[in-house]
Amino acid sequence: MKRLDNPMEENPHSLLVSEIEAIVNGNHGDPFRVLGQHAVGDGTIIRVFMPQAAQVDVLVDGRRHPMQRQHWDGFFELLLPAHQPPFPYQLFMVTSGGQELLYEDPYAFLPALSEFDEHLLAEGSHLQSYEQLGAHLTEIAGVSGVRFAVWAPNAQRVSVIGEFNNWDGRRHPMLFHHNSGIWTLFIPGLKEGALYKYELRTHYHEYTVAKSDPVAFASQMRPNTASMVWDINKYQWQDERWMNGRAQRQSLNAPLCAYEVHLGSWQRKNGWEWLTYRELADQLVPYAQRMGFTHIELLPVLEHPFDGSWGYRG
Repeated sequence: MKRLDNPMEENPHSLLVSEIEAIVNGNHGDPFRVLGQHAVGDGTIIRVFMPQAAQVDVLVDGRRHPMQRQHWDGFFELLLPAHQPPFPYQLFMVTSGGQELLYEDPYAFLPALSEFDEHLLAEGSHLQSYEQLGAHLTEIAGVSGVRFAVWAPNAQRVSVIGEFNNWDGRRHPMLFHHNSGIWTLFIPGLKEGALYKYELRTHYHEYTVAKSDPVAFASQMRPNTASMVWDINKYQWQDERWMNGRAQRQSLNAPLCAYEVHLGSWQRKNGWEWLTYRELADQLVPYAQRMGFTHIELLPVLEHPFDGSWGYRG
């Protein structure tokens, strides 16, 4: 198959048409094989897909190197003969409207997932799966951003979509881990509060659908359905006293009388407003104690598009 015509000059290391069009059309299942930096002979080739860009330069050691457009939809590449990967670089983009933006390339960072974590997740025996899956604020090689991970073993392609890429599933396709069925991607620059979803392209007639993160740590209020990046580590727990006495209270010889309750319908403020968890702690716990209960058993606490749902009935 012939290579795409280059409007500037021919690059002997350019990709075949099929590879570039797979990225541009959003149906490439292995984006890290194409995008980012790759060794070619004694040099490096860098490829990016930025459909909103009129011009893209690569910044290396303070110098700007203009990239060559290989596809009119925004696929660019640059050959650096005297560089060997990996090395740090940034992307300087000029939009069609003249706006200048500086980016870190997501495909310059390989999102880490240890073999042990991958094994446990694939086996279904990982006891802290939330530490690996979902959206986590983190830092890689001194660059801050968000690491995304989702389990979708039967998808042909999974992308992170959000306001940061105009909900365009072609922009941030993820890396597939074949041993576990998990997809991962680190997106530099994202901060707490960023809205996102996953776009999945299936093998079934190339059906594409956007899904909320099943391991999201925060979400929009209904009827909106986007997930939200949230730092769950900033909360300072103050339950050491309770934890220290838990084993004694919950031993086989301790009394047990459980009060089963659905928090959303147990009591309302002003006849309609839900109580907060703080308010529930101040009202529900004393009530259960007065009634002679030793434990409170919570019915599902997840929110649903229909407020009448308790999570296990129609």
